[in-house]
Amino acid sequence: MKATTVQNTFDDITLWNKMREGDEKSFSILFKRYYDDLVSYGNSLSPDKEKVQDCVQDVFIDVWNYKEKVQSAVVVKAYLLSSVRKRIARLYQRDHIFRKSTSIDAVSFHMEFSVEHELIDDDYATKQKVLHLNNLLNNLPARQKEALYLRYHQGLAVEQIAEMLDINYQSASNLVYRALITLRKEWKGALSLITLLSSGSF
Repeated sequence: MKATTVQNTFDDITLWNKMREGDEKSFSILFKRYYDDLVSYGNSLSPDKEKVQDCVQDVFIDVWNYKEKVQSAVVVKAYLLSSVRKRIARLYQRDHIFRKSTSIDAVSFHMEFSVEHELIDDDYATKQKVLHLNNLLNNLPARQKEALYLRYHQGLAVEQIAEMLDINYQSASNLVYRALITLRKEWKGALSLITLLSSGSF
């Protein structure tokens, strides 16, 4: 059986709980499953790629070292993404030790979003409209942009986004809603806006 098939055999929570019991193979599968996503998200929060990779690796090291203490009932992807965000926030705190303290809510999201042109038909006007949509999305406030990324690219629920951004549910919901309202004013294409966001490249 190919490695990719093995990795897709077990759901996250099964692998997580096996890992909590000391199963190194389950830990390895989770690492391979989410490493790239975590690095990509980390790169959206810090321009230092080497430090981001260190942060992601440190998150996995902590998960393994404290496996007996981590909660069993978690959404694994959300937990790992949140852990990376918190570790990068601490990185900012350390690097700005002689400046004003940097909290988790001060970490700014700066990843560029681009809708795949292959999803769009050959109509020139439609393609130009999509380029305009990309510009609108990339000019959204950083928090709105990050909320959309977490909601539609990473598939997180609003509750999980709220926890990650250290805000209440209503505030997280408002971030997503306001961003979508801004984009929907400009997008009247055949493909739904949600489809485009979920298929976008970050």
